[in-house]
Amino acid sequence: MAKKTIDQVDVAGKTVLMRVDFNVPLDDDQSIGDDRRIRMAMPSIKSVIDRGGKLILMSHLGRPKGEGDDSKFSLAPTAKRLAELLGQPVAFASDTVGDDATAKAKALKDGDVLVLENLRFNPGEKKGDSSFAGKLAAMADVYCNDAFGTCHRSDASMVAVPESMAGKPRVVGHLVAKEIEYLSDTISNASRPFVAILGGAKVSDKINVINNLLGICDNVMIGGAMAYTFSLAKGGQVGNSLVEEDKVALAKELIAKGGDTLMLPIDSHCGDDFKSDCNKQVVADGEIPDGWQGLDIGPQTAKKFSEVLKKAKTIVWNGPMGVFEMPPFDEGTKAVAQAVADSDATSIIGGGDSAAAVDQLGFADQVSHVSTGGGASLAMLEGKAFAAVDLLDEA
Repeated sequence: MAKKTIDQVDVAGKTVLMRVDFNVPLDDDQSIGDDRRIRMAMPSIKSVIDRGGKLILMSHLGRPKGEGDDSKFSLAPTAKRLAELLGQPVAFASDTVGDDATAKAKALKDGDVLVLENLRFNPGEKKGDSSFAGKLAAMADVYCNDAFGTCHRSDASMVAVPESMAGKPRVVGHLVAKEIEYLSDTISNASRPFVAILGGAKVSDKINVINNLLGICDNVMIGGAMAYTFSLAKGGQVGNSLVEEDKVALAKELIAKGGDTLMLPIDSHCGDDFKSDCNKQVVADGEIPDGWQGLDIGPQTAKKFSEVLKKAKTIVWNGPMGVFEMPPFDEGTKAVAQAVADSDATSIIGGGDSAAAVDQLGFADQVSHVSTGGGASLAMLEGKAFAAVDLLDEA
């Protein structure tokens, strides 16, 4: 699945239209709470401007509905922060394909950078509109996709724009190249034992992932709240635990299909309320009393999972084992994170909560790869094809 990268294209004197993920958190004063997504795009940005290319950056931010005050979703703060990181001026266009964007794109000199206003301010972005895409495409000589978090979507900037640029170079940036290397290539050629760890609240969010991984992994471990739907499917008592009653039949099918490959918790750390200072007890799986809820895998499960992870050669992890934001119900996630960090395996952490957990617990530097896209990494683990990636130039 290897794709041609931005480094492999001659950009000197050319205009590069790069889709980035600048969907950063902004506070009420329009200050950026976490600029990590901007910093992560820097290698691809510098690859263009350091080699004398002209760069136009496009991204979405939040979910503007075109109602009320959309200015809180403006990308202007990201242009300002990027200028600080680069140590050079960064132009900002007040629209995407209007007069301001067109004029500022034409005025770019070699090594200059322009950030367009939020793509989602134009309804054509979410609709995948070819007319909107054509106007964006007309601004540039090269298309670069460095926004893995939206690679599973069919937004105009992801699919219709590169389609409109057929015949011109269409490549991936550093971030997307790395995601493909780990999430696609490593998984399709996994060293064994290959172990998947799946957590989070809902079985419904992970059905297709579980199904796909049961067919390719040696072990698939289940934790988090979705484990209680499996417990119910086995006829267990789950007390007040979060369960999906309408997914019990499906959980039974997955248990039957999974056999020894599917590893479910053998004990549960419970509380009588959803708070840190509640009364707590550890019970065997399927023995949660009324008035209590499972909030984490128990110590025996953590030990069992850790022993299997020690021997793994490839590990994929998506979703925490419990309520990791609320000690002491972070212990299961912590134990699993420690086992992953201590293993010799190629370890891939899916985006979203599992990435946040690994980061919060201080293990981010001890794993092989932390994905930048929650929904996109899940879709790739399902084995889905990505139109936004498939149409780009092969390496």
